[in-house]
Amino acid sequence: MNKNLIQEFEDYLRFEKKYSENTIESYKNDLNKTVKLTNKDFRKLTKKEIQNLIQNIAKTESEASTARYISTLKSFYKFLEIYKNINHNPMSNINTPKKAKTLPKVLSEEEINKLLDINLKTDFDYRNKAMLELMYSSGLRVSELINLNVNDVDLTNSLVRIFGKGSKERIIPLNDYAREALNNYISNHRFNLFKNGENNYLFLNNHGNKMTRQGFFKILKKLALEKNIKTELSPHTIRHSFATHLLKHGADLRSIQELLGHSDISATQIYTHISNEKLKENYINFHPHGK
Repeated sequence: MNKNLIQEFEDYLRFEKKYSENTIESYKNDLNKTVKLTNKDFRKLTKKEIQNLIQNIAKTESEASTARYISTLKSFYKFLEIYKNINHNPMSNINTPKKAKTLPKVLSEEEINKLLDINLKTDFDYRNKAMLELMYSSGLRVSELINLNVNDVDLTNSLVRIFGKGSKERIIPLNDYAREALNNYISNHRFNLFKNGENNYLFLNNHGNKMTRQGFFKILKKLALEKNIKTELSPHTIRHSFATHLLKHGADLRSIQELLGHSDISATQIYTHISNEKLKENYINFHPHGK
């Protein structure tokens, strides 16, 4: 019975809520974790049993993972309440702990320039150059990057069409660096990466298939090591750097919100904190009486 409920919830998230496959997979993993920890029907779990489950999860997993687990159960039981008419919701009055806000890591403009300065020799080098220039030009999430199709890029008008969270579409401008790198890759190198027939994905891996999140992360780590970039680096670091550098050079928060695809401007406001921290750091380091 639990298996059927999870499947119905999964379909609800996919077709009603329009959640991404990565998000759906996270929800599914959390619910399957609950099934492993208890053999009871979800609809018969008591509030006390749920609290014990959460306490056990918190002992072995991070604060962020525990918070996500609670959020999953809240959404799931709300779904059961509405669509399965359960008599009680054991998640009522169970609060999700607030995560401590930490400022995201950001590359300096000098570090970004080092990262983008790729020695272009192979088809893969041209692909990597195009991926990184596009990410820094447009502030894409890695999931958005790897799911792009060739026809999502309009080189004539220097635009890229992105389908973000909840399949929301946004149109983002390309700068000249990204446009040139993409044009070079698409025109001269992409077709060399096909192995088992053509497909429409923009960025291909060494098997001729769609680039994966893990594959992109490995490429990024390898480049950072080669270029001796010490800042902690992930695909999201480039997105954070994109937003922070825009703000630094005078872009307003509303514009940055639109470019990033944030539904709520509060998610964008963290970049003002990053800029303020950098301002304080510069003051301490360079003002004669700063230290």
